[in-house]
Amino acid sequence: MADVETRIADLWVQRDRLDPADARGAVDEAIDRLDQGKARVAEVGPDGTVVVHQWCKQAILLLFRLADMETMEVGPFEYADKIPLKRDYQSLGVRVVPGASARWGAYLAPGVILMPSYVNIGARVGEGTMVDTWATVGSCAQIGRNVHLSGGVGIGGVLEPAQAAPTIVGDECYIGSRSIVAEGARVGDGTVLGAGAILTASIPVIDAETGAELGRGVVPPWCVAVAATRPRSYPGGAFGMACVLVVKRLTEGERHDKSLLNDVLRSHGATI
Repeated sequence: MADVETRIADLWVQRDRLDPADARGAVDEAIDRLDQGKARVAEVGPDGTVVVHQWCKQAILLLFRLADMETMEVGPFEYADKIPLKRDYQSLGVRVVPGASARWGAYLAPGVILMPSYVNIGARVGEGTMVDTWATVGSCAQIGRNVHLSGGVGIGGVLEPAQAAPTIVGDECYIGSRSIVAEGARVGDGTVLGAGAILTASIPVIDAETGAELGRGVVPPWCVAVAATRPRSYPGGAFGMACVLVVKRLTEGERHDKSLLNDVLRSHGATI
């Protein structure tokens, strides 16, 4: 690992004068490592901070510089792109429904299910996770194990700058339909995010019990959170600005009973 990491770092320094014949081998090896789950763009450290492996992002950006456009045919469909699609799903233990696709350089763990959806390069999707219909997992996003990304969920990509933390969804999460989690936002382990929530780096997360702001862009672990607004006054009047409201705390390890969760969410005017 250290050799390819060092090689990518060296190539990144000289990226404006690359020799494709010299650089492509190291870049392809780095992307293969991402594709196979042997490397990852980011992970949450023991102290809860996000550790970003910049060389992985640098390898992806170098690939875009080095790769040529080509025509790719999949059955009756034709594509024109620089990066091939991921292949050999059955050998990986991944179920892929027609209409779904993932790019080379995205890691899909055994037990992942892709309904018609899209997973971009550098993303990592953990064991047993379902990416439901029309959901998207952006470049470098990190999705934990046993997660359900419901229909139409948008997980944003963060590729540049290389040192920026990507969007992260922890283990055992349920992300409700049409929710957006982007700009390096984080959802903690075991959390349920109600339908239609928008979570970005600038969105405040508020505790419904106390009214206290818990931070911006980060929903704590083991809770139920919903889309909400809070009043803000402007010269033109008072307006409701988006926020995410934590309405219930869950016991760590508590399984999500959908019927009970629906009751909780409906009592707060939301649905799963």
